[in-house]
Amino acid sequence: MLENREGQRVPEVTFRVRRDDDWAEVTSKEVFAGRTVVVFALPGAFTPTCSSAHVPRFNELAPVFYANGVDEIVCISVNDAFVMDAWRREQGAERIRFLPDGNGTFTAAMGMLVDKEDLGFGRRSWRYSMLVRDGVIEKMFIEPQGAGDPYEVSDADTMLRHLNPKAAALPKIALFTRPGCPYCARAKALLTEAALPYQEIVVGEGASLAALRAVTGVDTVPQVFADGVRIGDSEALAAWMNERTVA
Repeated sequence: MLENREGQRVPEVTFRVRRDDDWAEVTSKEVFAGRTVVVFALPGAFTPTCSSAHVPRFNELAPVFYANGVDEIVCISVNDAFVMDAWRREQGAERIRFLPDGNGTFTAAMGMLVDKEDLGFGRRSWRYSMLVRDGVIEKMFIEPQGAGDPYEVSDADTMLRHLNPKAAALPKIALFTRPGCPYCARAKALLTEAALPYQEIVVGEGASLAALRAVTGVDTVPQVFADGVRIGDSEALAAWMNERTVA
C-alpha cells in the first residue's frame, strides 16, 4: 500500500545531475528549503504518458503556477542523469527542473518505489504529485494502485485546482503566428503578462497557410482561439482580455 506522507518532510538526499556537460550535486535542502515547490514523479523518461501528457501540461501551466506562488516545478524519475537531461531537451521543457533519481534513493524514501519488472523496467517510481512548502509535504496526489500506469490525479490541472481553483478555470488558448510578425509578438506578450498558457501554431512550420485559412477563414496572423472560439488578432485579443478583467 502506497503511503500518503502529507505533513512529513521530504527525504534528505543528494541528486547527481548534469550541468554544463559536467557532473553536479543537488541536495534536497537546496531544492525545498524556504521554497514552495510542486513535484511530479513518473515511471520513466521517454515513456508514452509521461512524454505526451504529464510533462507537457506541467510545462504549459508553469507560468500559472509561478503566478500563484510556486517557486519551482520539479520532475523526478528513476532514470540516470544523461537520460533525464536528454529527455528535458527533447521535450523543450525549460520551465521545469528535471531531477534524476538514478538509484531510486529519493523514491524509496518516499515509499513510492515499485516493481515494474514485467515491463523490463526494474524498480521505478509510482506516478504521483505533491505540493511541498519549506520541505514539508502539504498535499499529495497519488495514482490509484493497480495494474498498468494510471494517470488520473497526478496531472497539472488537478494540482492547480488544489492550489487555486480560480486559476484552474483558465481558457485553453491556441495562437496562430508567423516568424518575425510584430503583432504576433504583441499577442504572445499579452498572454504571457496575463499568465495565460497557450499553444503556438507557427504557420510555415507547424501548419500551412491552407490550414490557417481552413481553421480561421483568413490569411492574416496572429489569430487567437479560446476554448474553440475565434477571438481574432492582437487588437481583438487585447479587448477580450480587458473584458475578462472587468468581469
